[in-house]
Amino acid sequence: MRLPRHPVRKQRLAPPRRPVGRPPARRGAAAVVVALAAALIAPAPGTAGAADEPPDATDAAFRVPVPGAVVRAFDPPAVRWGAGHRGVDLAAAVGDEVRAPAAGTVAFAGTVAGRGVLTLLHDDGLRSSFEPVTTTLHAGDRVGQGDPVATLDDATPGGHCLPASCVHWGVRRGETYLDPMALVATEPIVLLPLG
Repeated sequence: MRLPRHPVRKQRLAPPRRPVGRPPARRGAAAVVVALAAALIAPAPGTAGAADEPPDATDAAFRVPVPGAVVRAFDPPAVRWGAGHRGVDLAAAVGDEVRAPAAGTVAFAGTVAGRGVLTLLHDDGLRSSFEPVTTTLHAGDRVGQGDPVATLDDATPGGHCLPASCVHWGVRRGETYLDPMALVATEPIVLLPLG
């Protein structure tokens, strides 16, 4: 016994819909332009948060906050959240004065993780932070370049320079850490005549 055959209806498929106002060929070109623009303005791989951008010419007017030698240099992390040394450690004795490297306003004076910290917002927009320090200044106080702003505290457990003492000086432009020593004004070299 044969089953009766039912006729198969053919359905017409509607053509695919295009985005309004944009032909298909342009959509791909726009994506390429956006990707190219992003590549041109994005930081190089491995430098997110690193401080390898050169300081502006206006930044190079800082003075070291203490006269001690650099005992640990600036070593920026490869990525913003990575390990590194986001400043410099300068040799100093407990009780030594820490001076403002440039004019500015106190942005923070208090304790962070058991250490005394002082942060100055400089007139050029850079921020200097010092630790471990004690200060009598308060947020909003104005300081001039070279003014005493704090004294070095005893080294705290887990401090940078144990068993010696040092002041940690960090500088930021926005969220980017800079090498503080690259901002220090150097004396011009003057050649003197012989004899």
